[in-house]
Amino acid sequence: MNGTVTTDIPKKAPKVEPGRIRTLRGSQTRTAWLLLIPTLLVVALVALVPLVQTVWYSFTDERLASLQPTNFVGLDNYRFLIKDAAFRHSIWVTFEFSIITVIFEFLLGIVVALVVNSHFKGRGPMRAAMLVPWAIPTVISAQMWKWMYSGTYGVFNDLLVNKLHILDHNVAWISQPNTSLPAVAAVDIWKTTPFVALLLLAGLQVIPNDVYEAATVDGANAIQQFFRITLPLLRPAILVALIFRTLDALRVFDVFFVMFSSRASTQTMAIYDQQNLVSFSDVGYGSAISVAIFVIIGIFVVAYVTALRVERT
Repeated sequence: MNGTVTTDIPKKAPKVEPGRIRTLRGSQTRTAWLLLIPTLLVVALVALVPLVQTVWYSFTDERLASLQPTNFVGLDNYRFLIKDAAFRHSIWVTFEFSIITVIFEFLLGIVVALVVNSHFKGRGPMRAAMLVPWAIPTVISAQMWKWMYSGTYGVFNDLLVNKLHILDHNVAWISQPNTSLPAVAAVDIWKTTPFVALLLLAGLQVIPNDVYEAATVDGANAIQQFFRITLPLLRPAILVALIFRTLDALRVFDVFFVMFSSRASTQTMAIYDQQNLVSFSDVGYGSAISVAIFVIIGIFVVAYVTALRVERT
């Protein structure tokens, strides 16, 4: 030892010129756009071109497989659409179905998510089993439930009439007006609740356990922790789940078509549109209905995106 003391003097970080930073950011932006261009072109071909074509057809009297020349009719289709009682009824059916299913799927989904998020033996197999209804194709599950709803040989009537003796006669669940909508809503709730639970479970997974431990030390019980910690921190996941389910419910088609076909009393907006486009071959009026559905769904998209933006701020 020579008695000398050496100290490491930290070197100054090299100074980066602002011009180089702007050049780097511009290069990264150009690279990002180059990578996005193929995807944007596919989206334009698959979505934008049909949308523009549909809007154009909505101003004409175009008919499917017709030899007659197409005429420009202006806003005639939209004027008739405003006065169309059948379309207004389809809007009400769709909204009623959406409200029922989204509310019940959210409530049941959050219960299922809380259960499978807790620690217990067999949690892994239960998480896999809960996705089985969602994995079944909608057409198959709708047909399966249609058979179970049968007024002649359905299992629901057999259980409620013959086994439990709750009812004194068989009920035509999907034929009666007062039970048809709750019946189809039950099918969608059974099938889609696992999807909502999966989204909410992903939100629960990112909440740190330290928050709950601190709340327990402070004396908060389970109910207080749920309303003061879980729900506020789970709000972004809840909004995402509500967006997916509301938009999917507003354009519902398959489960209604399998169970009711084109019955007027249970027509959704999508089924009424399909009936005019395909069954009646009225492409012009059907396109106007499609544009109206697009606008209605767009309003909900804007509302949800605004809610998400407010949530992030």
